[in-house]
Amino acid sequence: MTLVRFTVIDSQGAVSFVGPGHAIKMFAAACSRGPRTLQEFLEFTRPYDADFINEVRRGLAIFDEHNTPEDTSAFHAMLQQRPSATLPPFRVLDEVTRDLSLQPVDSGLILYNLGARRIIQIQNSYGQLQREDRGRIRRSGQPTRMLYYYRLPDDWAIVP
Repeated sequence: MTLVRFTVIDSQGAVSFVGPGHAIKMFAAACSRGPRTLQEFLEFTRPYDADFINEVRRGLAIFDEHNTPEDTSAFHAMLQQRPSATLPPFRVLDEVTRDLSLQPVDSGLILYNLGARRIIQIQNSYGQLQREDRGRIRRSGQPTRMLYYYRLPDDWAIVP
C-alpha cells in the first residue's frame, strides 16, 4: 500500500495521520462539501471509506487519552520506538508534533487547510489531484464497484 501523510488544519488546531494514497481524492471530495471543522471533514469522508475514517477517529481518541497540550510525553516516548510512517494519528501540540506533521512518508505529504480552503501538496508522487474527479468507494479496505464524484468549489485552491 502506498502511504501519504495527511495533516488537517481547522480553527481548533491541526491533526496528522498516515493513510493510503487513495485518500487524497476522498479528502478532496470531502472538501467539496465545505467542511469547517475536523469533525465535519471526517464525517464528509466517511461514506468513501468508513473503516479508515473510524481508524483515524479511534487513533485520535487514544492520543487524547494519553496526551494533553501541556504534556505530550506519552507520544514523545512512542516516537523513540516507531518509525514515523507507523505512528497513530496525533494532534499538533508542540514543536515536535508540528515538525512530524510536516514530514512526508512514502508518497508524500498533503495539508488540508479548512479555514483557508487550501489543499497544499507539499509532496505528492501518488497521483495528480484534480479539481474534479471520481474515486472508488471502499468497504473493509477494498475497492468496490461503486464510484463517488466530486468537484471542488472555485473558492478552494490546490497548491501547487
